[in-house]
Amino acid sequence: LSGLDPAQPYFQSTPIEVRLDKSDAEFVDVIHTDSAPTIPNLGFGMSTAIGHLDFYPNGGKQMPGCGKNPVSQIVDLDGIWEGTRDFVACNHLRSYKYYSDSIIYPDGFLGYSCASYDVFERGSCFPCPREGCPNMGHFADKFKGKTRNDFVKLYLNTGEAKDFALWRYKVTVTLSGKRKVKGYVNIALYGSAGNTRQHQIVEGTLQPDNTYTSFIDAEVNIGTVTKVKFLWNNSWLNPTFPKLGATTITVQSGEN
Repeated sequence: LSGLDPAQPYFQSTPIEVRLDKSDAEFVDVIHTDSAPTIPNLGFGMSTAIGHLDFYPNGGKQMPGCGKNPVSQIVDLDGIWEGTRDFVACNHLRSYKYYSDSIIYPDGFLGYSCASYDVFERGSCFPCPREGCPNMGHFADKFKGKTRNDFVKLYLNTGEAKDFALWRYKVTVTLSGKRKVKGYVNIALYGSAGNTRQHQIVEGTLQPDNTYTSFIDAEVNIGTVTKVKFLWNNSWLNPTFPKLGATTITVQSGEN
């Protein structure tokens, strides 16, 4: 049984007989996309974990792409009718859109078991454990029987618009150069299955010999890494033309 943002009003904190619960089927997976409190303290979707696997994409409260202004939200690629509907309940409706995208991307939407979304964002729950990570959506049942806890909360990030699937990588860069400069470093990943756009790793003071770590939620599963492109730029015009490079770059896939 897959719960697509099960309703919060009149259902959250009620007896299990009147709401979705893990006892309803051999395997229950849930996608929470609208659990933020709204006036008067109710969201469309419930926040409590109620399944064998509970996925909280983007933290489960506010979905990327749902914070547009009314005009841009309504005049959507999906058409005026769907755009109008999404403006009213955008976060709530993301659950079925993630599910439908998960059918197309069976290796996407990996959920990382974590204490909270803040802990996930800090990278403490990366990479997947030895038994792997479950896939949010249609292929969540591949993880049936692998959970050890009563309730498993899983976190991941998604894109702002279709296609929503993202793949998480940890990138560690050690800089080389003669002196520190102010600027930013971008990284692009190239692999056997595709390439990513540029992603910013660090911004601010760039100190040679220092190591910087960041997490990339890439729009493509690159497969085996074949090349990493390193780019950096000054924050402002520097007449001394400082030079900066990378001694090492390490890329780790969340999946394995």
